[in-house]
Amino acid sequence: QVQLVESGGGLVQPGGSLRLSCAASRNIFSVYTMAWHRQTPGKEREWVATITPGGVTNYADFVKGRFIISRDASQNTLYLQMNKLEPEDTSVYFCNARRLTWSYWGQGTQVTVSS
Repeated sequence: QVQLVESGGGLVQPGGSLRLSCAASRNIFSVYTMAWHRQTPGKEREWVATITPGGVTNYADFVKGRFIISRDASQNTLYLQMNKLEPEDTSVYFCNARRLTWSYWGQGTQVTVSS
């Protein structure tokens, strides 16, 4: 069992930055693929970024060049650095840990981009 707790969301102006954190209950980064997803009311949850156990990162086209996924194994924490935020990035952001048939989700953190 893995518990994930997101934090760092909030209200930010367009063009601003936020860093989201996802604290894992134990050291899993060497075996779990970690990802960020987001979901807006009335829409399906969409994938944002992934980092594999080997450190390979991938991003959805709509965040490429603006968001950076990273992790700190010593802190059991996953991050999402979000830059040049746009109103369309307003959503609840979730972190996910996935390995084989196991998949764990955090409770989400709200990000609102508005002037």
